[in-house]
Amino acid sequence: MSKDENVVFIGQKPAMNYVMACFAIIQGEKSKEIIIKARGRAISRAVDVAEILRTKFMQGQIEIVDIKTGTETIESKDRGNFSVSTIEITLTKK
Repeated sequence: MSKDENVVFIGQKPAMNYVMACFAIIQGEKSKEIIIKARGRAISRAVDVAEILRTKFMQGQIEIVDIKTGTETIESKDRGNFSVSTIEITLTKK
């Protein structure tokens, strides 16, 4: 299994779409770990997804093992260079 198969990138869709994607990955036999990545305004949605998984869908079966935050510099033609916050939440099945 490649490392990218257990990564879910959070965007503008409703949080439940990402919860179901994470649920499908973690319920599969191949992976006991899932990584949720987001940047900018999607960070709050990523936290929501992790908490919904942990407290509602898989209560007592999954735990947060790591949270990494950072900053990326993005080049834009109209805005020039600007920084965007990032988050990476790692969840593992108990």
